[in-house]
Amino acid sequence: MKKMSWIAVTVLALSLIFVGLSPVASAAKTTFYTIGTGGVTGVYYPTGGAISRIVNVKKKEYNMRLTVESTGGSVYNINAILSGDLDFGIVQSDRQFQAMSGLAEWKDRGPQKDLMAVFSIHPESVTLLAGADTGINSISGLKGKHVNIGNPGSGQRQNAIDSLTAVGIDVTSDLKAEGLKAAESPGVLLDGRIDAFFYTVGHPSGAFKEATAGTRKVKFVPIILPDSFYLKFPYYARSFVPISQYPNAVNKADVPTFGVKATFVTHSRIPEKDVYHIVKEIFENFDNFKKLHPAYAVLTKASMLTGLSAPLHPGAMKYYKEVGLLK
Repeated sequence: MKKMSWIAVTVLALSLIFVGLSPVASAAKTTFYTIGTGGVTGVYYPTGGAISRIVNVKKKEYNMRLTVESTGGSVYNINAILSGDLDFGIVQSDRQFQAMSGLAEWKDRGPQKDLMAVFSIHPESVTLLAGADTGINSISGLKGKHVNIGNPGSGQRQNAIDSLTAVGIDVTSDLKAEGLKAAESPGVLLDGRIDAFFYTVGHPSGAFKEATAGTRKVKFVPIILPDSFYLKFPYYARSFVPISQYPNAVNKADVPTFGVKATFVTHSRIPEKDVYHIVKEIFENFDNFKKLHPAYAVLTKASMLTGLSAPLHPGAMKYYKEVGLLK
């Protein structure tokens, strides 16, 4: 009996060893990460999709899978990353700067030092579209009008407020301001329920394609601001709306405006190896990435390291130093 007991114990021990060595038991657990983007008609949502598709090709090798979530925009994404509800997010460079500096929505909470940059992406223009029948020919012409300045938590809302303030328009008393999401703007403009709307986005944009394809004639309105505006807000730069992308608009030439950059950010808690793998896949598939949206046409690898007002995540820094993009 004792001999049989020892045999049984030996067999059991060996079986446990073999089970422990089996592919099922030894397979590493997959980590799921969520990317916060923006409205489905903007560029943030397809950008998140482009990043996830490229990285997920190696999901088995890296034991990591990226998913995409449509959100309210930059402020929401930053706060959700900081709280742990999101892992990565696409945000405007001005919002990244404000969070890192403890300004605007983060004034009471102070500098958000756990926010970290990964890379920047496409330039974004603060774009103003109005009904051609409204008589609005400049940003100053919005006084007394019904205007969507963007939903709370979106980057474009603060961009609109900054530019309106620069020309002496108070959003609380000088116009009727709406707080609609960007995806809602084209429909309400075409229905005549608003006179104009702001949207900060890379071009071409699905929202402006939709808005310029309706029966109501619309036009892009120039936003020309003084030099003092750019001294006060160094993260802004002059830009333009490429009219060739919107043949149904009333405009015949490119429209001057200003803009920021879209940036891909994360939290310091995300492991270095995972951020490294994400950056590696995007940069080593750079030509394929550029083809995924027309807004990426102007990208270079060097330009994707500009406009980053938060410190680089160690995983991103490691890759950039390895390939000579940083010393």
